[in-house]
Formats: sequence, C-alpha cells, structure tokens
Amino acid sequence: MTEIQNLYPKLVVADAAAAIDFYRSAFGARETARYTDDGGSVVHAEVTIGTFTVALKDEGYGDTAPTSTGGPPVIMALDVSDADAIEAAATNAGAVVVHRVRDQPHGGRAGRIADPFGHQWMISQRTE
Repeated sequence: MTEIQNLYPKLVVADAAAAIDFYRSAFGARETARYTDDGGSVVHAEVTIGTFTVALKDEGYGDTAPTSTGGPPVIMALDVSDADAIEAAATNAGAVVVHRVRDQPHGGRAGRIADPFGHQWMISQRTE
C-alpha cells in the first residue's frame, strides 16, 4: 500500500498575500512556500503555524473563497509516495477526478479528486 506522508488543509481565499500577512500577524505564521501563476495569483503557498502546515491559494481555477460563496471551501491535501496509485484507488472507491494527476511546473506530480461526500482532496508527490 502507498504510504501517506502528510495531511494539511488548503484554504481558498480572496487575497492570499493579505491572508499570509494576517496569519503572520495573528498567529505568528512563517511563510515556507509561495508559487504564483503568470498573472501573479498565488496558486499554492504554505505557512507554518506552530508545528502545523496550512496551505492557501487565491480563488480561481474553479475554486472560490468563502467571502465569494458564503461557504467554507477547504481542500484537503495529501502528500504521498505514489500520486497515481492514490488517484486510482480513490476513483475505484467512488471519487471523481477534478484535476488528473500530472507533472507540475513547480516540480512533483499532483492532481485533485472529489470524494462522494463533496470534499476535494489534492494528491501530490514530490519528485525533485
């Protein structure tokens, strides 16, 4: 069986840069990663609060922030040793592929599935 290596929430926000500043000020967060698209939108950032990682991204690419929808969108993110195997196991168990696992420009392989209960799970594998 594929080993699960990490689990963390990924928050969708209207302004990731401002959210990182807020988490830094409010919770003493340390920014540990930030990736942006060509337009400058944050597609993935990570902060450490205490010993826990929280990821976040700007809304877009099909994801909306709670300030836009009134709901609490959180993407659960799994770091795994074999992203393709987890995607296959999840779809065999009834999940729907949102974004197929593929090589990512920031390195690694990643994709996303929606479980039968409406929750989305990002599956990522470090390759570099």
